[in-house]
Amino acid sequence: MEFEHIKVETIGRIQYITIDREKKLNALNRFTLAELHDAFTAAFKDPAVGGIILTGKGTKAFVAGADIVEFDGLGYEGGKEIALRGQSTVFDIIANGKKPVIAAVNGFALGGGLELAMACHIRIASENAKMGLPEVTLGLIPGYGGTQRLTQLVGRGKALEMILTADMISAAEALQLGLVNHVVFADDLIPKAEEIINKILTRSPMAVAAAIRAVNAGLVDPGNGYNTEIEEFGKCFGTPDFIEGVSAFMEKRQPNFSTQRD
Repeated sequence: MEFEHIKVETIGRIQYITIDREKKLNALNRFTLAELHDAFTAAFKDPAVGGIILTGKGTKAFVAGADIVEFDGLGYEGGKEIALRGQSTVFDIIANGKKPVIAAVNGFALGGGLELAMACHIRIASENAKMGLPEVTLGLIPGYGGTQRLTQLVGRGKALEMILTADMISAAEALQLGLVNHVVFADDLIPKAEEIINKILTRSPMAVAAAIRAVNAGLVDPGNGYNTEIEEFGKCFGTPDFIEGVSAFMEKRQPNFSTQRD
């Protein structure tokens, strides 16, 4: 695929998706979101891709927010449509993807940018990263899942403080809150993401996909999360990866899992 606003490169089993609007601090406009939809949909279907690293071009910003110019003049229906389309075609697709997605947060992750990072399964930040949801300064609230995912990650009180004050937090505070998994020097950002992805790639792809489904089910409905875990656990017993994993354990060797996920 040829893209104008993002860059996609696959090396080995890792696909790198880079938002390429550096002069606009990688702000999300409707064209960028459409390209992200196409890129992630293709990556999740491609058996050659084992995991995805998402980042922004340059060192200043992962994504500095949505392209606010596109909001001008919209009414209720237009605003609702933007949120619905963004959540259903990009953010939820990433969050529910069966392959691990790591956000490598370089610089500012604000508004839709932080929401994009939170949709990913794992977040790594460079030391200079700044994160926040400034929508209330525009008379808005987060519309790409931010009110829900931030609350899930940092708790109700801190989420409300960040959303209602619109204050940014540092990478160090984000780590303390559990908003990001790791904070590293800027030069170590992509290598750290690669280290984690490569470790996941040695595990059972079927089990990885099942674990993502079980965790996500519990976020939607805690009671159903337990039932989904039971169901997914049972399904694992009928997979070739389970047979290979147990055989490798008994034979004291490294397992040789397939790349299949379903």
